[in-house]
Amino acid sequence: MPETTKKDRLLVIGAGMASGRMLEHLTEADPERFEITLINAEPRGSYNRIMLSPVLSGDKTLAEIITHDAEWYAKRGITCRFGTSVSEIDRAARLVQTDDGESHTYDKLILATGSTPFIIPLPGHDLDGVIAYRDVEDTSRMMALGAGQRAVVIGGGLLGLEAAAGMAARGAHVTVVHLMDHLMERQLDPEAGAMLAKSLEAKGIELRLGAQSKEILGEDGRVTGLALEDGTVLPCDLLVMAVGIRPNLALAKDAGLHAERGVLVDDQMRTSDDNVLAIGECVEHRGAVFGLVAPLFEQAKVAAKTLLGQPATFTQKPLATKLKVTGCDLFSAGDFANAPGREEIVLRRPGIYRRLVLEGDHLVGAVLYGDTGDGPWFFDLIQEKTSVADFRELVIFGQAASGEGPEGGPPDPLSAVAASPLERRCDGLTRPEVFTMPPIVKPVTSPHQSEASP
Repeated sequence: MPETTKKDRLLVIGAGMASGRMLEHLTEADPERFEITLINAEPRGSYNRIMLSPVLSGDKTLAEIITHDAEWYAKRGITCRFGTSVSEIDRAARLVQTDDGESHTYDKLILATGSTPFIIPLPGHDLDGVIAYRDVEDTSRMMALGAGQRAVVIGGGLLGLEAAAGMAARGAHVTVVHLMDHLMERQLDPEAGAMLAKSLEAKGIELRLGAQSKEILGEDGRVTGLALEDGTVLPCDLLVMAVGIRPNLALAKDAGLHAERGVLVDDQMRTSDDNVLAIGECVEHRGAVFGLVAPLFEQAKVAAKTLLGQPATFTQKPLATKLKVTGCDLFSAGDFANAPGREEIVLRRPGIYRRLVLEGDHLVGAVLYGDTGDGPWFFDLIQEKTSVADFRELVIFGQAASGEGPEGGPPDPLSAVAASPLERRCDGLTRPEVFTMPPIVKPVTSPHQSEASP
């Protein structure tokens, strides 16, 4: 009788999007290599967190955004411990203890503990009704807010605005409090941020920009409002903090793994312990931490290959940000901060805004609002450091107008602009108007540096 080969024991902590993708790669490549156990604090498997906002607004159901349900894991022979938290990792014994008293041994361990929302330690932050916006349970709390009730959202970034829009769509009165002078300052310049603000206000969302929160007010242990530094009090039945996330490092640090901003990993996603890999929002790689999906999925692929003994290297790649916030299309890439020696080209049309930043004949940054179709092309120009000298006067109108499309060769300028996607999307725009209302070109001389990042 042939001898059965003993499988290596793989233990995965965390069932987020990164670990779900890693398990896909691993089980597709070699379904018999590992005996896999998955432990997850949430009472479910992996789901698409990006789609929590459509769930909040009522456009999708929770069932529609689950990517790995119990049946998926069962078909691959993966043992799941949902609703269970890990209390300790003993690396010397290769043993993991859970809060329900169970012990799990491993040959290889994957840390995919994700991130935790940052809660501003304001007085009253521990009141009932003060929540983050991170998981299904948070989303359910917001969905339970009745029509006519009041909500305050602290944070004017993408997550905060999605929370605000979702609750407003359900009939709640929502106020967004943001410390900075314009929304989404990491992705948008002030003008694009102002256009977004106008769109949100048209949907009934109140904005308090440049506002400093002072204290969360409550009665009988429950939130009743937010007091601002200027003395304003904003009544609310629910207060949502959406001011950022931090890598979840507690387990890694307690286990003695090297960690700084995140769990330190090499190019193969190995931690300081060769038997422990880490992926997702909990990691730090070459000084960077990650919150976007694309690098997390790449980490998942590399980790799976590393576990299988195959060569793989995680390489950080510059990313553009293409977003849809409450029906508004946004795009930003590169560095669009003001700096000496730079020049900007700005195009304004009703509902459309484009700003390109150039150094010499090279595009270094782009911000688009309302029409983002040329975003990937602008991103390629930035990444490839392509000279735009031959089509500098037309570059603002996009790829087709610049003669850089699949057919190649610079077309006649008038016909190029007439054929551009931008013109077709602008009501009433005709060929003569394009040239009698040209984009604004001006030097950028301010030394101001922005925190903008793709």
